[in-house]
This record gives sequence, structure tokens and C-alpha cells, in this order.
Amino acid sequence: MPPCKFCDIASRQAPAALVFEDSSTLAFLDHRPLFPGHILLIPHRHIGNLAELPDELSAVLFRNARLLALAVETALGAQGAFVALNNKVSQSVPHLHIHIVPRTKGDGLRGFFWPRTRYQDEGHLERTRGLLSGAVERLRNPA
Repeated sequence: MPPCKFCDIASRQAPAALVFEDSSTLAFLDHRPLFPGHILLIPHRHIGNLAELPDELSAVLFRNARLLALAVETALGAQGAFVALNNKVSQSVPHLHIHIVPRTKGDGLRGFFWPRTRYQDEGHLERTRGLLSGAVERLRNPA
């Protein structure tokens, strides 16, 4: 099997702006986001696509996708989230991953035309990561 970019991130052999992690999954900022706060959620272990997802992991994966969708609203003031999973076709990395993208009315995202952007700088990326990580923590552990 050729090297997997997402397995490298999960094993800490490659850097990523981590937002959330538990024993089964890892979430990090997409390095070419649709909008700032675009998160990729992956299983720690290599799972190529949705058909390979074991039943025991599906609940935790989608529970965490829901948590992250709430986090982008809470942390970034988004009006909602676009949650998507490319399965084989258009799957740029052959490791199952869910996109969680903050949305606001009139943001320009139409259908599956995804105009990629960049973070303004490392500080912008880090501030966005911190906001999302904090929201995840507060949503998981309310005071």
C-alpha cells in the first residue's frame, strides 16, 4: 500500500493543525479550506472508504462529525455547516474523511463547486484552530 497522508497525520509523522482527537478519530484543519474553519475528520486507523467502515466505528465517527458541525457554528459564528464525505470518486486522499465546512448565507458555495482559499497566515490558521478546539472542548465538557 502506498504511503497515506492522513495515516501520517494520525501517527504524527506529518504536521496538521489539530482541532479534536479521541481514541478513534482525529480532526484537523484542511490546508486548502473552502472557508476558514474547514475541518477534516478521519478515523485514526486506515479505512479507505465508507464501504470499509466497520459498524462499531460508524456511530463515533458521525457523533464526532455532529460535534464538529456545532463547533464551527459556536466558534466561528457560522449559520450552519456543510458536512460531506466523498466516497472513492473525488476522494483526493484514499483514507475515509468527512469535511465539515462552516456556512453562512451568501457565502458563494454552490453545489459542488468548491473555490479553495488559503488562511491569511499561520496566525490566522492558529486562531481558527484554537477557536474550534475550544468550542469542541466546551461542547464535550459543559461547565
